[in-house]
Amino acid sequence: MRKYRWFICIALIGLVLDQLTKALILANMALYQSIELLENFAHITYVRNPGAAFGILSDHSLRMPFFILVSIVASVGIVWYLIREQGGTLRLQIGLGLILSGALGNLIDRIRFGEVIDFLDAHWYQYHWPAFNVADSAICVGVGLLLIDSWIEEKNRSAQARMKKKS
Repeated sequence: MRKYRWFICIALIGLVLDQLTKALILANMALYQSIELLENFAHITYVRNPGAAFGILSDHSLRMPFFILVSIVASVGIVWYLIREQGGTLRLQIGLGLILSGALGNLIDRIRFGEVIDFLDAHWYQYHWPAFNVADSAICVGVGLLLIDSWIEEKNRSAQARMKKKS
């Protein structure tokens, strides 16, 4: 377990932050209420998303079983991959921990409410990015870290192969 400590810590911290921020929104805001943070750039806007990213599948009858199944399969896959990699690099552990926390955070929302609570509203004047939450952010940052880790590991393997070829 010691070699997975970063993964476990990041997953727990990410999940707690996600659920805490959503609890604060639920306790203090009405649905569709918006609070300006930075004029023409950022608001806290309480919305609910029954679908996936950008509301995909929001009106499909099988969305709940599908999203729950995908979240469970992704979570099991993340743990399996980390074990297969025997803990991997710190970047890998942090990236996978972030992705797991995001998947579980949104899964909890789907089970509790039948939809996901979103509240981060980024925009440039009237051009809005769809609202998102801490779980969504964790998943995006986690995927970015995995891409960086993969790129660095591939670069290291290529350098090792070149060194081996020279000797």
